[in-house]
Amino acid sequence: MPIAFKEWAVTVRALAEGEQLLTLRKGGIREPEKHFKLDHDRFFLYPTFDHQKNDLVRESHMPEMRRALEEGVWADGEPPVHALTRDGGIAQPERVRIRAWAEVAGHFTIEDPRVVSELSPFYVWTTDYAEKRLAWKRHHPLHVLLLRTYRIPRPVTVKVRDDFGGCRSWLEINRDLPFEGTPVLSDEEFERATETIGAICSGRVPALA
Repeated sequence: MPIAFKEWAVTVRALAEGEQLLTLRKGGIREPEKHFKLDHDRFFLYPTFDHQKNDLVRESHMPEMRRALEEGVWADGEPPVHALTRDGGIAQPERVRIRAWAEVAGHFTIEDPRVVSELSPFYVWTTDYAEKRLAWKRHHPLHVLLLRTYRIPRPVTVKVRDDFGGCRSWLEINRDLPFEGTPVLSDEEFERATETIGAICSGRVPALA
């Protein structure tokens, strides 16, 4: 069965538009041993609305919060935008749209909050929220995954199962999905970003202006 990586709908949207190039992981309470493991190097991007709130996304990207609702299909129609201000986000939809897949182009582990801040041009969350991901389980490093993302020709709608809930990274999808499509960034753009991200994670460059 196809493997999917679970991430906020607004983050999946940003990855599929080339506005975000990486994701951060430590491991949720439903992960094996409660730690993240990079078990797959190619996977589909599964959008979730668990814990997604508008105050955790930077102001410049706030309009995407509304558009990210398009990643879900609710029986009673899309929830109102103001629901994104509630603790815990919004109710999960009956189905979600999968429109992209990614391959891991780089994997780093970091412990310095300054590195999280320096990586901020490559993600849409607030820097404060990203640093909180590092601070959680302080004795374990934060995984930085550099992703090369591809949009599939037509979005595929999949049913949201009960066992997809909770803080976990990997899901198995019960339907065929195509590993095909075009990368969201050109080779040249992605190579430049890869060099910068790799240099930041290895401590070879100062913070970006």
